[in-house]
Amino acid sequence: MDAYVVVAGCLMAGAAIGFVGGLLGIGGGLLAIPLLGLIFGMSQQAAQGTALIMVLPAILLTVRQYNQHERIDARAALVAAVSSILCTWMGARIALGVDSLLLRRIYAVFVLGIAVFYLVQVWRQRGGRSRRKSAPANRPTARHPLWFVPIGCLGGLVGGIFGIGGAVVAVPLLTSLYGLSQSRAQAFGLAMIIPGSFVALLTYARHGQADWLMGLPLAIGSIALVPHGVRLAYQLPEARLKLTFACMLLVIMVLLLLNPQ
Repeated sequence: MDAYVVVAGCLMAGAAIGFVGGLLGIGGGLLAIPLLGLIFGMSQQAAQGTALIMVLPAILLTVRQYNQHERIDARAALVAAVSSILCTWMGARIALGVDSLLLRRIYAVFVLGIAVFYLVQVWRQRGGRSRRKSAPANRPTARHPLWFVPIGCLGGLVGGIFGIGGAVVAVPLLTSLYGLSQSRAQAFGLAMIIPGSFVALLTYARHGQADWLMGLPLAIGSIALVPHGVRLAYQLPEARLKLTFACMLLVIMVLLLLNPQ
């Protein structure tokens, strides 16, 4: 395949992924990884490293857009980010030593678990809608920043193993255990994984598991539509946003299982 065709395709795919990433607060990497494996035949590790090239600028822009709508607790996010760095490096080292097919299957199970969690949350939320409307929403400033260290460690470990995903595992914990709204949790989850994502990218790239020819056009395309995705995220009802998130994760799981390599 000619290089210019690959670059043009990656620009368009990056734009679509960036919109979805902005809408769901996942940076787009969750969708990019199975597509890179399914369409371009990349190993799971190479797909994860390449997706990180796209994810980093998209995450930075998405966090900025979220912060304009609703201020992120900078102290708590910084504590979580610092605690995630070492765990991210450890997770990346683990992933680089695992068989590619096994890692892809583990990744699919991980994505399924998060999707099921969100579907259960939506079902419970609809069942107790009147009670939830009268309950006050918690804010991240209600807790000491050190409460976010476990979130940072877990998110960092997951992000290192799967290349991305730290925010995905952090968001349901922030909504269910810490009482944050879906949009606030998405913003916080992305903010805390920024330093760890740099560490993960450097680790994957150092071992030759990152394709810059594909990653850079994906990154350029993704940042074009991130603001529109974030804007829509604040317009959708929270239950619908969670349901959309869960359905997208189920699609990702199917894409992963379709890849036989």
